Amino acid sequence: MQRETLLDYFADRIRSKSEFLVYDDGYRTYRYTYDDVRHAAFALDQRFALTGIKPGSTAVIWGENRPEWIVALWGCLLARVVIVPIDYRASPTLLKRVSSIVDASVLLVGEEVPIQSVSDEVHVWRLADLLATGTEPDENSRPRPNVNSDELAEIIFTSGTTAEPKGVQLTHHNILANIGPVEREVTKYRTYARPFYPLRFLNLLPLSHMFGQAMATFIPPMLSGVTVFMRSYNPADIIIQIRSRRVSVLVCVPKILEVLRDYILRVSPEVADEQPAQANIAARWWRYRRVHKLFGFKFWAFVVGAAPLSPKLEAFWARLGFLVIQGYGLTETAPIVTLNHPFHTRRGTVGTPIAGVEVRIASDGEILVRGDNVSTGYYKAPAETKAVFQDGWFHTGDIGSIDESGRLTVRGRKKEVIVTPEGLNVFPEDVERVLRVARGIKDAAVVGVTVEGHERVHAVMVLEPNVRPEEVLRSVNSKLEDHQKIRGYSLWTTDNLPRTEGTQKLKRAALKDWVQTGNNPQPDLAVEVKSAIDVVQRFSPDRPVTKDTTLEELGLSSIERIELMMALEQAFDRSIDEGSFGAATTVNDLNPDTVVSRSTPEHVPIITGTPGTEFLEFPTWNRTLAARVARHLALATVLLPLTRVFAWIRVEGLEHLDTVDGPVVYAANHQSHLDAPVILAALPSDRRYRIATAAAKEFFEGYFHPERCSRWTVFTSSVSYYLASILFNVFPLPQRETGAKMSIRYLGDLLGEGSSALIFPEGRRTQTGAIDRFQPGIGIIAERLRVPIVPVRLVGLDRILHRSWRMARPGRARVVFGAPITLEGDDYECLAEKVEAAVRAL
Repeated sequence: MQRETLLDYFADRIRSKSEFLVYDDGYRTYRYTYDDVRHAAFALDQRFALTGIKPGSTAVIWGENRPEWIVALWGCLLARVVIVPIDYRASPTLLKRVSSIVDASVLLVGEEVPIQSVSDEVHVWRLADLLATGTEPDENSRPRPNVNSDELAEIIFTSGTTAEPKGVQLTHHNILANIGPVEREVTKYRTYARPFYPLRFLNLLPLSHMFGQAMATFIPPMLSGVTVFMRSYNPADIIIQIRSRRVSVLVCVPKILEVLRDYILRVSPEVADEQPAQANIAARWWRYRRVHKLFGFKFWAFVVGAAPLSPKLEAFWARLGFLVIQGYGLTETAPIVTLNHPFHTRRGTVGTPIAGVEVRIASDGEILVRGDNVSTGYYKAPAETKAVFQDGWFHTGDIGSIDESGRLTVRGRKKEVIVTPEGLNVFPEDVERVLRVARGIKDAAVVGVTVEGHERVHAVMVLEPNVRPEEVLRSVNSKLEDHQKIRGYSLWTTDNLPRTEGTQKLKRAALKDWVQTGNNPQPDLAVEVKSAIDVVQRFSPDRPVTKDTTLEELGLSSIERIELMMALEQAFDRSIDEGSFGAATTVNDLNPDTVVSRSTPEHVPIITGTPGTEFLEFPTWNRTLAARVARHLALATVLLPLTRVFAWIRVEGLEHLDTVDGPVVYAANHQSHLDAPVILAALPSDRRYRIATAAAKEFFEGYFHPERCSRWTVFTSSVSYYLASILFNVFPLPQRETGAKMSIRYLGDLLGEGSSALIFPEGRRTQTGAIDRFQPGIGIIAERLRVPIVPVRLVGLDRILHRSWRMARPGRARVVFGAPITLEGDDYECLAEKVEAAVRAL
């Protein structure tokens, strides 16, 4: 189908009641259909018009991967507002520089960026609000002038804080030139793929990159697919997402494959035995079926982009029977140049050019690209544009070769840009500008040094006398973007770095060779681990590490921090609490006698025995259709009628429930074991049977901790737990031990399925009838799960079944439902006080 602009693609593909986007924020899962995204995009378009933001204006998107990011993209395109995406890990300094260059009219921000640092000079809108429930907008509410295919759609900037960032201009025509060939190829296989629908793509590439955008919002709709976003880079979390959501394809940078490989080698050591790879993929799958079971049997492929992929890493996953699909591209090519066909891959190559793209190798080996997908140049930067766009060809700065089958192999880079394992570009000059003005520096240069297959930012320094290099790096790294931070250093042995005659340019190639060929001897990675220093040294092999070395000066990326935590767990044979690890500031804080372990008790049942995935065993069988039917019958015929015999209930405030759609959390004061049945009896029938009730995990001590109890206690506790789970949909909520996060996560799943929850924030039954202090957990639940809280006041139940009684006595009870409240903020004590005050006021 011939399309002129991206809006034609939007009209064709983003239109369905099928699921499109899934977002797991670590606590709760949010799901949106194609139509949800479509309606929200039109709503944003109307908001632009009402705010007076005209076509041709610019909108900066600064936020983490989430469904609203996709809404923002389409909303901007509908309004003809130019999109300027910024990586959510970028600093406020870079944000302000880019916003100033493009004269931004609006800033769309996520929840993981320091919004307090944003200037008041532009409109600031929260991404999280773009998919809020509301009325469907009228798609024909305002006239839509024809959009020219050469109209600017996006400006994507290279990262840098010390040099003027370059903005790559991409038109509708450039991006469509990438989408069209892929769509035509995908269409050939749609019939064969239908039995496996819906195809789900777990996308860990940042949406601020063109390849991340392509794999999130352009390619999945071609297959009626689903894009899944998550917040964590922890390999255990990634595998759980893949298995539990039946993901087919993981889209990521090569570094993720490395982290997953290390994790697989820990949980399945037999995989390390490198037996000869079998040609038949089915045979490979059967040999490593334990690994495939871990990922789930629907998972089959990795799509890798943004950074070079190690051939050894590609071979590892191929040996296990997984497809590894990689390609080659740049932001300037919108972004795909070549792509490996999923069923005709050749290891070590990045595939053949997609339709409409020409690739040739210059006399000096540089890869040149020509095609409709190639950018028109850099925004307001004619000199930079002229330097790389020559005679109709884009000079990529990469060195490569083309084989007899037309497949491209990338050999390296002609330019001096450093590409981090996360696929982010670092320009040495940017880092040098900060380094050279640091106190104690006489001269300095920055080169990219390859360590274990990855390029790292490495400084070669000439220091003043009595200056400690660690102090210099600590100061310099505090001024750099995360991906620019200096990872290693060398001290030059004379007063002057090598430079060319006349122009005095640094001889970077000579410096890089000097560093790589033995200036800094590499530590023995097989050395016996005695402390955290030994473990951390593996992650910074090109610089000395001491107990006082700060994690900040190491310059570890978010993914590398996960790797470090895994390495520490393996070295010390203990599971490390992520919160404690995140709070560490120096290497000394990571020692086993300092860092806090996860304290999940040994005998608590867990979902899986793999390291790092210890979860309390929450009931799932009580959410099945059979269990729901049994619960409905038991409540309707026995339990609630019996409850009404003892509790003569007067109900007030039911009208407040009419103001909320969807699940809520009922927060009630706690008077008696009859509290839950009485509240269920008071609720309308359409709400009564979709409630999960929180119960103190400690109440079922014998079930969760059999080693502490007698056999009789274990038996009675287990029976109580199973009866409570089936009859009242109970789930355990720890009061005095770890596991609360997993309880909140389980509660988030229930809310995502449409169930509400009943919680007693006091944590214990009253002795005197008075309301006790509400625990901060209710604040955490309200804020993290973004769910309305309905305050509930119970009166008189302590006089029907007091906590000290064995048998109930008939009496009058009062249940009052208050108006729903929404809580925001991270002061959970304060939020709990608000809920408590609302209950007391009833």
